[in-house]
Amino acid sequence: MPPTTPTPVNRDEAPSRPPVRERGDACPGALRLHSADDGRLARLRLPAGILTHRQAQVLAEAAERLGDGHLDITSRGNIQLRGLAASCGDELGALLDEAGLLPSPEHERVRNIVASPLCGLDGSAAGDAQSWARELDALLCASPAATALSGRFLFALDDGRGDVAALGADVTLLARGDGAVTVHTGANRSGVRVAAADAPRAALLAAETFLTLAAASGSGAWRVRELPPGPGRELDGAVARALARAGIGAPGDGGSGGFGGFGDGTSADGTPGDGGSGGFGDEASADGAPGDGTSADGGPGDGGSGGFGDEASADGGTGDGASADGGTGDGGSGGFGDEASTDGAPGGGTSADGASGDGASADGPAWPRSGPPAPGPTRSPDGTVALSVYAPLGRLSAGQWRLLLSAGAGGVRVTPWRGVVVPDLDPAAADALLDRLRTAGLITDAGSPWHGVGACTGRPGCAKALADVRADAAGALPAPGGRDALPVYWSGCERRCGHPGGAWVDVVATAEGAYTVSVHDVREVHGPTPVATQRELAETIRTARKTTTTATTAVTK
Repeated sequence: MPPTTPTPVNRDEAPSRPPVRERGDACPGALRLHSADDGRLARLRLPAGILTHRQAQVLAEAAERLGDGHLDITSRGNIQLRGLAASCGDELGALLDEAGLLPSPEHERVRNIVASPLCGLDGSAAGDAQSWARELDALLCASPAATALSGRFLFALDDGRGDVAALGADVTLLARGDGAVTVHTGANRSGVRVAAADAPRAALLAAETFLTLAAASGSGAWRVRELPPGPGRELDGAVARALARAGIGAPGDGGSGGFGGFGDGTSADGTPGDGGSGGFGDEASADGAPGDGTSADGGPGDGGSGGFGDEASADGGTGDGASADGGTGDGGSGGFGDEASTDGAPGGGTSADGASGDGASADGPAWPRSGPPAPGPTRSPDGTVALSVYAPLGRLSAGQWRLLLSAGAGGVRVTPWRGVVVPDLDPAAADALLDRLRTAGLITDAGSPWHGVGACTGRPGCAKALADVRADAAGALPAPGGRDALPVYWSGCERRCGHPGGAWVDVVATAEGAYTVSVHDVREVHGPTPVATQRELAETIRTARKTTTTATTAVTK
């Protein structure tokens, strides 16, 4: 088949007509269960993905006693339990509450906080994103206003390495090498600089400012990128003014921290920094005037052609992303997806505003860039080892989950790439555990054929799906792609629930046994190529994963 003409994707045009949300957010939670074809579904928010050893054990118990015996990891580092009985809500809530996993029933669906999972474990953090997450969670749960946030609103706390900053969050904290933190809303790459001690409070103020503008606009916007053009342009300046009124400023300008200025960047009070080291210019000033790189419209996320998806839905229909009709993923296509890669494969280096892989953007200074933790061991400066493993298609049995807990009592960190980091292990215990995890079927190195492969739930769990994509993905499993291969994502229908951001290979079911394969890079789509047989499908996917993101031809059989 000859190459087809690429179909351009102009993501800058998409936010010009943002949706008007005319109904409340029906996103599932731990207390609000969702009905799927395989039973009820509960989604438990885990700020920064952190679970104590006891909390992780409770989740395994809940999965076995009340659900189908499995735990699904979402692209926000949350956990879903499936196959729940309709009558189990009270028992599940009591179990989670006793374990300290429901600090505020009114806020449980808005605790969407991702943080750099290796922070404090590999010696490379420029800021303590894990402690920010704990403080921000406490502030969220104490804020009456925060209960109005959508269950899709996302905070990303990046320790400076640039991993979670690329996930298209609504509010991002990014640690800088000079000791400061920049606060970003949506696709604004410029941000407002604050002292690290003030960063969690600044993140909450940014979210509350968004709520004020969303209410005033009448749009019912759930996410920053859904604000109408006017309020979208106003948000960055409004956040800067709110921070200034709260006494939160850049180090050295009256805020806490006591540092000097920062090169030619503007401080939160609108005055130039006094020449401190490590300048990151173009920050928004407190008077509302955007810096040189502020996006004029809030900028689109790193979207693709699926629903307004920001988190994979484990049933193909209840992700943290709403569908184009404003529902919970149960209809419509088109819109924006900011999903991370499903199993830990890098998402092509796409920045949070959809810019290309080097992190540079017309919207401001380049951000640092880092992929997800590589599968396998990471040595910590204190001599301990952290193990990073991934679950094939993001799903673990309770037995596999308990195996993760068997080598230590330090708990786990669930990652937004559907993986788990087990910290603070003795090196010998880490080696033994790694072998056991590999034998148990988890992804422990980049040589696994499952590395970089993801899928929605498909049949039989989702009534919208046209195929059993998980079984088909296993049947067409290609040879290992390696670290440079594009991630591949299987979708049971055109909604593409849970697809990754950045560059990826898009495999979409069109009928029983039939699929299309296309390559999505940052600015365009190559394909699609119809494929009808498993043999052709495996070969087409293998070829597509080797495609560079600057290609101008479609993937062919």
